[in-house]
Amino acid sequence: MLSNDTEKQFAQLLEHIEEKKQLGVFQSKDSRRIFHGRGQCYPGLEHIVIDYYSPVLWIVCFAEVEKSFLDLLCEQLKPLMVANDILALGVSYRYVHGAPSEWLYCADGFDAEETLFARRGELRFQIQLGGRQNSGFFLDMEPGRKWLEAHAKDKKVLNLFSYTCAFSVVAAAAGASEVVNVDMARGALKTGQKNHQFNHQLAEVANCKTRFLAENILKSWGRIRRPGPYGVLILDPPSFQKGSFVAKQDYAKLIRRIPQLAEHGADILLCLNAPELGEDFIDELIAQECPECIKVARLKPSEDFPDTNSDQQLKLFHCRYEGQWQQDMRA
Repeated sequence: MLSNDTEKQFAQLLEHIEEKKQLGVFQSKDSRRIFHGRGQCYPGLEHIVIDYYSPVLWIVCFAEVEKSFLDLLCEQLKPLMVANDILALGVSYRYVHGAPSEWLYCADGFDAEETLFARRGELRFQIQLGGRQNSGFFLDMEPGRKWLEAHAKDKKVLNLFSYTCAFSVVAAAAGASEVVNVDMARGALKTGQKNHQFNHQLAEVANCKTRFLAENILKSWGRIRRPGPYGVLILDPPSFQKGSFVAKQDYAKLIRRIPQLAEHGADILLCLNAPELGEDFIDELIAQECPECIKVARLKPSEDFPDTNSDQQLKLFHCRYEGQWQQDMRA
């Protein structure tokens, strides 16, 4: 049995999922966030998110949830899953050390050991659900991927903090001439190479020259600069990674290197996933470290990630470099 307050929250959650159904979300294979409680827009449900990775629905709980709540949710969602070829419903308990997970429902024929993918049109990206903080594909970054599609054709793209290289695959599919991926995590880069291989059926992906550099970015500017200059730069650092990158103190080091990486007129995507840092943080860094970099616009956040505070959301900025490429690395 659910308490009265929990019943109201449960009804609100089901109503939201029904709205997504009416919008045709489940008729597509594209991966989406189905419910985003983390944005504080749904009182009492701030600790729950639900993602759709066809053929899987995946719940993430950031605080304890009543077992009766999850059991009832599973029962209520079964007709939706059956009608839309969704074969499994899983849950990750992020509030527990190690983020354990379990399957609440598996249809006949579903093999939990098979490789799972995030999907975006014809593109596929390997994901891993359970036992970790993220799947390997960031759903809230979709506005950035759409931006890249519009700017990558015939360009040499630098993808800094590339992780599993989803940006790289999107750039290649959009007609980029070359993509240079840089990340210090060799395992993530290996997954990035697999992501390119998974999409080699597309001629644009197969024909794009792609590099994977396992480097400590803040200490490897010479090797990163060497393939340049670049026509598109993507700067997508972690907000806080102990011993590697802390946005508040290290983002300036990225901005000041733009003149040594970017060609004149290069388009730049600056990503900031630090709720404690607002848009003015990026404005001040640009003014101080690279005034030749002009902020064109902040990209509109994904509608799948509503938030009561825009500064709490993932922040994406389109900038353009109006200076000249500087080959001198002494800065």
